[in-house]
Amino acid sequence: MTKQEFKAGEIIIYRSPQGPEIQVKLDKDSVWLDAHLIAKLFDVNRPAIVKHINNIYKTGELDKKTTCSILEQVAADGKVRKMNLYNLDMIISVGYRVNSKRATQFRIWATKTLREHLVKGYTINEKQLLQSRNQLKELQNTIDFLKEKTKHELLAGQEKEILDLLSSYSKTLTLLEQYDKEKLTVAKKAKGKFILTYEESRKVIDGLKEDLMKKREAGNLFGQENGDKFKALLGNLYQTFGKKELYPSLEEKAAHLLYFVIKDHPFVDGNKRIGSFLFVYFLDKNNYLYKNSGEKKINDNALTALSLLIAISDPQEKDKLIKIVTNLLIS
Repeated sequence: MTKQEFKAGEIIIYRSPQGPEIQVKLDKDSVWLDAHLIAKLFDVNRPAIVKHINNIYKTGELDKKTTCSILEQVAADGKVRKMNLYNLDMIISVGYRVNSKRATQFRIWATKTLREHLVKGYTINEKQLLQSRNQLKELQNTIDFLKEKTKHELLAGQEKEILDLLSSYSKTLTLLEQYDKEKLTVAKKAKGKFILTYEESRKVIDGLKEDLMKKREAGNLFGQENGDKFKALLGNLYQTFGKKELYPSLEEKAAHLLYFVIKDHPFVDGNKRIGSFLFVYFLDKNNYLYKNSGEKKINDNALTALSLLIAISDPQEKDKLIKIVTNLLIS
């Protein structure tokens, strides 16, 4: 006796040692055979099977609505003919009434193998339901987190940006699809080719400082480094452990770049502006700043809100913020 992997709509093959090979259709969490195939399966004549089925319905052992399905087929002469298909419950019930060696063999296989599969299928669905609840909890936690942060004085006037941020985040989750997959984690998708070096970063920061000073929006302390913090920060983005990158995806690197520059204060002045600018520069260099529609994945207003959220956040909230940023970037 053999079986293939059970999936809805696929064909399962049952083969007894001495008997014929029969194709069994799996649908609606059960298998379905017509009376002719059941007779062939148990090595008896079809009238005997029909008699047993009628007696099973007559005594109320099984309900016809749940165990019988009508299949319409177009015959060779072009006429539509209806065929009754019976599910696993009926097949097993008939098997208990049929007195043949083949019936006993199938009954043993069916009860031990097919029922085991159905139980496993239920277990998998149960796990998916639990994951769905976890997804909802994850989204609710993010809503509560953003709602709480809007009360902070530094975020006064940013309510709309926070709301837009939450809206984009919710859409990015694609909840209906992810509920059937796995719990939301840090998004890991793209691989970036552009490497942000210290020398490149300094040129960008110096250019930004020059422009801002011309507008009188920055002073001499803007971009001045606090020791070697910034060099160490860039090194952390490409850090490896066991020959594997700690932040392997482009999204993770970008999110951590934004977070570290703002939160670790590697500069005397301008951390939020420098972090945001390098974040955009890094994404742009990796051709990852825009959606297919041409719209920025994280627009300027949303980025401002994110920067302020990171600035006022507790260090223990780092993972939550990284999740928000990475999931916004995969859209």
